[in-house]
Formats: sequence, structure tokens, C-alpha cells
Amino acid sequence: MADPKNGTPRPQSAPAVIQPALHRRVLLKLFGAAGLGAVANQALPGCESSETGTSEGELKEEIFEYIVVGSGAGGGPLACNLARNGHKVLLLEAGDDQGARIEYQVPAFHGASTEVDAMRWDFFVQHYDDANQQKKDTKAVPGKGVLYPRAGTVGGCTAHNAMITVLPHDSDWNHIAQLTGDNSWSAPNMRKYWQFVEKNQYLGNGDDKTGHGFNGWLNTERADATLGLKDLKVLSIVKSAALEFVDSAKKGFFGSLFADVRELMAVLNRDFNSGAPGRDQTEGLVSIPLATNQGKRRGVREFIFETVAAKKPLTLRTKALVTRVLYDTKPGPNGSKKVVGVEYLDGGHLYRADPLAPKSGAGGKPVVVKASREVILAGGAFNTPQLLMLSGIGAKADLQAMGIAPVVDLPGVGKNLQDRYEVGVITKFGSDFSILGKCNFGKAPDPCLDQWKQGQGPYESNGAVLGIVKRSSAQQPDPDLFIFGVPGFFKGYEPGYSRKATADKRHFTWLVLKAHTGNKGGVVKIKSKDPRDVPDIRFRYFHEGTTANGEHQKDLDAVVEGVNLIREINKTTDTLNLFDKPVEVVPGAGAASRQQIGDFVKNEAWGHHASCTCRIGPANDPMAVLDSRFKVRGTTGLRVVDASVFPRIPGFFIVVPVYMVSEKATDVLLEDIGEKRKV
Repeated sequence: MADPKNGTPRPQSAPAVIQPALHRRVLLKLFGAAGLGAVANQALPGCESSETGTSEGELKEEIFEYIVVGSGAGGGPLACNLARNGHKVLLLEAGDDQGARIEYQVPAFHGASTEVDAMRWDFFVQHYDDANQQKKDTKAVPGKGVLYPRAGTVGGCTAHNAMITVLPHDSDWNHIAQLTGDNSWSAPNMRKYWQFVEKNQYLGNGDDKTGHGFNGWLNTERADATLGLKDLKVLSIVKSAALEFVDSAKKGFFGSLFADVRELMAVLNRDFNSGAPGRDQTEGLVSIPLATNQGKRRGVREFIFETVAAKKPLTLRTKALVTRVLYDTKPGPNGSKKVVGVEYLDGGHLYRADPLAPKSGAGGKPVVVKASREVILAGGAFNTPQLLMLSGIGAKADLQAMGIAPVVDLPGVGKNLQDRYEVGVITKFGSDFSILGKCNFGKAPDPCLDQWKQGQGPYESNGAVLGIVKRSSAQQPDPDLFIFGVPGFFKGYEPGYSRKATADKRHFTWLVLKAHTGNKGGVVKIKSKDPRDVPDIRFRYFHEGTTANGEHQKDLDAVVEGVNLIREINKTTDTLNLFDKPVEVVPGAGAASRQQIGDFVKNEAWGHHASCTCRIGPANDPMAVLDSRFKVRGTTGLRVVDASVFPRIPGFFIVVPVYMVSEKATDVLLEDIGEKRKV
């Protein structure tokens, strides 16, 4: 991973359609002519609310059919799809384009990309309300909390994620269908949306291609597993993991079982995203599909720029921090509040999660844009509820406490915050991994970077050696543990973690990810009316969260089971490595008993799949923010399409479910105007 402070200089951004902010005179006319009523019927700061004449030419400059707020996994594909169907779309992104950076492009540098000042947003969150419990986390920063990296750039968090591309379980979609009574959410129907997304590049002749897509916008590949297996330490780790899933009577035959690398490859090359029956229930080893194209990151950013280059009616406007949605002075159907546009601040690095943002004071010029059809919020699980609350949509008492006049009383906004639980079990070998021997992680000279430029070498992967899918208990209908191993030191997110991860080449980290967590007790609350301020984010882990039916204990027990499984694998690895035995350094000997392991998990667990803060639900659910067609209740012309829409967090990784939601929203929006996809 490259040192974010000493990485490559910021290159020129790719070309895009980026409109300049309008002059104040035009803004005044637009605001008046549109008949827009600001939140709580207050005038837009610095603008007059009286109607004035506006020429047709001036209006056309700032009127779009759809305005999409946020260019990440939810908003980016949706904006592209609508534009490719011929609709005039404005896509607003608070950051700018950083796609030419080497930290963005190189899969192995994904950790470093989260610590590049120009593209990162640093949220600091509270895992616990109890300050004393929070202090037990060695990653916690005094006075701030625990680092939760987000991205402020074109592509959103798809610009810095680990590119892991894994389908959720069918039960995740069927749950929404059952909850809402809307059968379009059923798993068989939702599978087609993955086929719209995927451009599979790893299945060959003779492979079962059921359920895959081959003409989508997201390239998927598998890392070359033979590269890692040439490293004897990696090979011993993979063998040890494989042995956990064979009959115990065969475990003594280390010399014969999986001795042939081709036999081991057959185990590793199981298609994790297969559409074949039984996929969801199958446990064992898997190789991990990645969103890469010829060893380079592939994501939403590329889809956006390809859409612009194809001269589709998509306008991408960067450095645009949306501050609130705007309403018509006239009510919509059934007395609803009709959303007709948004206000944003024109300027870079305005949001205070951005390390380059000024610590205080104002910034940016206010701009109003109008949507003739709809506004779609896609800011993610933190920023979408923040924007709704800034717009007067949320729990009435919470809004009034912040001095915001309520427009729509929706108590579920910002509630139901959910995430995975994840911990790292780290061992140290006595010598370097040979696969990393020549790698300097972006510091010149770097032979591995030279290899990557030639289309080969370890940097073409995110570093994951293999994955393990496992049930934590027989009571789990679907496997709920995803365990994967990477060379390097990673115990979670803290400032400087990416440099620490590659400080030497002797550590190996097994990561335990607990899917289908039961905790729904987290909350996102705004701290002020200032749209530049970062909200207060509290996950309320384990005993502070959902305790009904023992959910907190089930989650804890599951992660403990994952740690114990890794320790069994490490014992076998120790046996196979006669001359270089790994030593566990995290959690270490101090976590020997089940109680001690549980304490380690409670103290050190983290997450990075925040979701569910604007959940979909039935009409009789007072905490549901959206209906099954993504509409914000009590409004007309306003929808949400991002990770916040889920009633419960889907397994295992959040990005593919959000891609599928974005594709579904495309069909929903087109259906509502009597259209179908043209492409």
C-alpha cells in the first residue's frame, strides 16, 4: 500500500461534464420562478423569495428531469442508467475525481486509498455510549472515537473499498418481499439485477454460468491463486484452512492430502456467486471475486465517465455539497410535501469529515437546481439521513431540538443503524512472505509496482489469499461467518493503519466477519443545522444494542466461534511449518478462555458496512422511512437509493446488494413514467 502522504502527485482528472455555479442573479430568478419553498418556509440564505420573470434559456441551464445526490454504489449506476434511457440527469458529488491516482487504480493499495487526504472523509464513530467501555478499544482516538473511513470522491466508497464482489443470500431479498408484500423484491426477480451489473471474466468453458451476467458495467475477476501458492507460507495456510473442512480421520495425511496444487486449486476455484441451487447453504473454501478489469480497479467511477463520454444526457457536477432538498409551495397528492429541487454549496472540501476542510467558518456559494421529475438521495447510511433531517424530515422532537422546523415527521430517519462485526486474528512468522519479497508498497523503487504496470504480480489483487464461508452454529439457516486471510497487520481502522499494515512482510491477518447481525440499536443524529458538520454516529454494540431474544449474545458467540476456528487453522499451520512457526500476536495469549475471547471481541470489533438508517417497510410501520418503491413517506418526488434502504443488513458484503438496489430503482423509476430500459 502506498504511503498516502508520499504517494504519487495528484494528476489531472478525467474529462467530465461539469457545470459552473450560476451567478446570483440567475439563482434569484430560478428560485422565484420555480415557486420553491425552502425548509420551514424560510427564504434561501442570500436569496429573495418573491417571484420574478426568468427566460426559458436561463431555466434550461439549471433544470433537469432527475437530480441524484451522491455518486457511489447507489446513486452512480442509477444516474447512468436513467441517462442511458434518454433522461436529463444531474449527478451531484461533494468530492472531486481522483481516479487517476495510483492509490485508486492499484487493487493492493486499497487501504492506502482510504488515507489519501484528497479523497477521504474521516468519520469518527462511537461503538458504545459508555465512555469507559469505548476507551477499551485500542483503536479509539481520545476525544473523537473510532475511525470509520468513507470516501469523498467520484464513485463514493467504491473508490476505496477492497473490491470484494459477493452476492447476498436469497433470504435477504425474500425478507423484504415478505415484509412489504411487494413480490418484486423476491430473490428470483432480484437475481436479474446482478446480471445487469456483472461483466464476468473468470468463468470459462465448462463452468456453470447460471445466474451470472456477461454484458454489465462491472467487470469481475478472480485473483491468480497460483501466484500466492508459490509462497510456501501461503501454501501452508491454505492447506491448513482446507483441512478444517475434510473428515478428521484424513487430517493426518499432510503429505498426500492436497499435495497436488491443481487439486487444491479445484477447491479454491469454487464459484462463490453461483446461481446454482444450494449456493447459499454451502460452507467451505472459496476464492473471492473482485471488481477489477485486467488487474485494475473497476467501479462506478468508470461507468459514470463512460456514460458521459457516450454523450448521454448526464451532467456530473463535483465539489457540490448538497445542504437540503427544496419544496414547492403547493402541496403534492394527499397533502404530501412536493420536492422540486435541492440546494448545494459550490466549493471543494467543505464537509468537515474531509481532512482538508476548514475547521470552522462558512464556505461555498449556494446554488439551487430544479428537478422536473424527482430527486434521489444516495449519500449513504450517514449522509442521507443527515440530509433528510436538515430538510425537515425526521423525528419531530429531534428536529426541533436542533432548531429545524419539522416538515414531515418520520421518526425512523437515522434510526436502525446496522453493521457487521469484524475482528482480526494476527500471527507473525520469523521471515518474510516470499510473494512480498520485492514489494515496497508504492515507495520507489517498487518492482511489484513495475510488475503491475506490465499486467502481472501481487498488486493485481486486494491481497486476500482465500475466503471461508461457515455457520457459527447449527441454528443458522445460512452461513453467517465470512473469514478471509491477508498478508499484513490489520486489527481495524485507526489513523495510519494502512502504513502499519505493511510495515513488515511477516504478519498474516485472518479476518472474521459476522454477517446477519441482530443489532438494530444504532443511530445517526445531526449535531447542528450546519450541513458541513459531521453527525453523531453511535452503533451501540452488543449489550447496548438489540438485546431482545438474546441477539447481542448470539452475535458475540458467533464472532468467538470464528476466532476459535482461526486458531484451529493456525495450529495446523504451525504443524506444517517446521522451521518458521507463526506466533499469534493479536489477540494473543491474554485471550485464552472463551470469556477472554469475548472480551477481546467486545473491545476491539469494528465494522465498515453501515446501513439501514432509512429503512423500507410496510405502511403500518411507524419507523419505516420508505415504501417498497424507495419513496420517502409523506413526500412526492423524493426517493432514497443507497445502503440506508435495507430493513436489515444483508450478508456478506454491502456493495453488491446496493448495486442491485440501484438497478431495481432504475426499473421502478422508469415504470412510474411508463417506460422500460432501452439498453
